[in-house]
Amino acid sequence: MIYFVKKVITVLEMDFKKRGIFITIIMNLSHLIGILRGLFFKLLYPKNIKSSIFSLQRCSQIEIFNKNVKVNIGKFVFIRKNTSIRVDYNGQLNIGKNVFINDNCNINCVNRITIGKNTKIAPNVCINDHDHNYKNTSNDHLIRGEVIIGENVWIGSNVVILRDTQIGDNAVIAAGSVVKGNVPANTLFVTKRENKITQFKPINKIVKIN
Repeated sequence: MIYFVKKVITVLEMDFKKRGIFITIIMNLSHLIGILRGLFFKLLYPKNIKSSIFSLQRCSQIEIFNKNVKVNIGKFVFIRKNTSIRVDYNGQLNIGKNVFINDNCNINCVNRITIGKNTKIAPNVCINDHDHNYKNTSNDHLIRGEVIIGENVWIGSNVVILRDTQIGDNAVIAAGSVVKGNVPANTLFVTKRENKITQFKPINKIVKIN
């Protein structure tokens, strides 16, 4: 406890010098509000959410739709604004310690999603462990799978991660990629895209106004 307090004081002193006292106070007040919001959702779903200290900033929310749902959130997880986490059926969501989730992300879990410690997720990322059963191959309207994201993974902006995907430790997922299947550890995953430029003639039409 004494070590933790000393560390907090040291960080605050550094921020005062770099950012200024006023900005540092406002920033840490935002962090405090996020921690209180995280505590609120933990109290709202006491049988479903198991967590240490984590921050859930403004307009982000955790929605749980089944008594069998399990959500495990490691310490110092930081979830920024407008992120939606939905867990239903027998879903199990595991978020490791020090995970950072940026603005406007969506995590939809009905079976199992695991995010390893120290992973960083950029804005507008969507993670799903299921698909809609539009072919009606069974009586279940969902096709359930699993998503496993390793430790120390970087996921770029606007990435979509689909069911039955496993991303190894230290992997980097390039912005705008759609990921399904296995991504080995220590690799860069890029969804290949080609730029196509089509030349056209400008229209030089004069419009007369009476």
